[in-house]
Amino acid sequence: MRALLPIILLLLPLSSASAASPAIPDTPAGHTLQAWLDAFNSGDRARIEAYHKKYEPQTPAEQTLGFRKMTGGFNLLGIDKSEPRHIEFRVQEKASPTMAIGKIDVKEGDPAEVVNFNMRAIPPGMTAADMKIKVDAATRARVLDGIAAKLTEYYVYADGAKKMVDAMRAHQKKGEYDGITDGDTLAEALTKDLKAVSHDGHLRVVCVPKPLPKEDPPDDDDTVDPQDRARMERANCGFEKAERLEGNIGYIKFDFFGNPGVCGPTATAAINFLANVDALIFDLRENHGGDPAMVAFVVSYLFDKRTHINDLYERKRNKTVEYWTNPDVPGKKIVGKPVYVLTSKGTFSGGEEFTYDLKTQKRATIVGETTGGGAHPAGPRRVDDHFLVIMPGGRPINPITKKDWEGTGVEPDVKVAAAEALEVAKKMAAEKTKPKR
Repeated sequence: MRALLPIILLLLPLSSASAASPAIPDTPAGHTLQAWLDAFNSGDRARIEAYHKKYEPQTPAEQTLGFRKMTGGFNLLGIDKSEPRHIEFRVQEKASPTMAIGKIDVKEGDPAEVVNFNMRAIPPGMTAADMKIKVDAATRARVLDGIAAKLTEYYVYADGAKKMVDAMRAHQKKGEYDGITDGDTLAEALTKDLKAVSHDGHLRVVCVPKPLPKEDPPDDDDTVDPQDRARMERANCGFEKAERLEGNIGYIKFDFFGNPGVCGPTATAAINFLANVDALIFDLRENHGGDPAMVAFVVSYLFDKRTHINDLYERKRNKTVEYWTNPDVPGKKIVGKPVYVLTSKGTFSGGEEFTYDLKTQKRATIVGETTGGGAHPAGPRRVDDHFLVIMPGGRPINPITKKDWEGTGVEPDVKVAAAEALEVAKKMAAEKTKPKR
């Protein structure tokens, strides 16, 4: 089963220096775009949280904070289409020459709350015009048939797949997709309708400008695409900080679980740097998931004996893969020391598995907010040359609880606002490790 890396390649926010920014229209959608650019480019947590509270309350601020670190901010290059509640625009990433197109749809109200925000990187050698994929009646029928087939064959729950397919067919019968001629718009409509039934945080339909390979790679293929490798390496495999705090408390912040073949050495370096601390804090407040094998690799540093931490059941092959800690890891383990994991409502997927594994093994104290509730690892399934459906084909089964955290999230042991979690954990660690009199 392939895990979906949290570097959302098709929805990547981006920006760079330009002499003069284009004027943003004086419309509800334009005001929202301006508010987002101002908050995003500030890099200030409080301003980004305030933006989300006002304009995107359903989206965790941690997601935007993670994109901000990846891109370094945005400059607006142009406005391509403007309507009162819809705007399309181009930006360029400050951290690289990469450009992207984006669009925002807002609903009526004051403020105009976001109902759809989509941003996509423009692949090398392509232009903004190349990103537009036109669809006709034959394409729409082929895409719907393909999605129905993929859901029926692979989706983690057969009954859930049937409900989604039935709902999609009901929308189709009513002619609700008939007027759609743009690929992105069709993908967004299908995603919305499928999620309305499944409430699955991983599920979505995507339209891609470059023709897809004719076949999906095998489910057990661990080959790393060179572009994916470059992105992981450029992001330092998600590791933002590894530092020794006052009182000999270690602190590691990382925002995704990369392929261990690529990112294992980075994780080893971070943990070995803190091998002699008296307590360790993992900051996963902006961690949106990744590779289950990397979760097991990092968790292995916290157990002295081989420990069964998770199982993944795959519906298509009726196969269960067990995940155990490795008794042998590069460098020194950190065992018998207090461990704390910081969470937010933006902690998702693999970030939640790491948290759940340590919580159920009673190996860590969880501090922060209830996590996002996305347990089922997902991967892309090709529908046709330009459409794919990203969906989970399996589910974790914890060896202790025999459950997972899908839809519910992982409850912290100490509930505090995400912004306060680090200070609370530092105080707990200091109290736990202070010398006994």
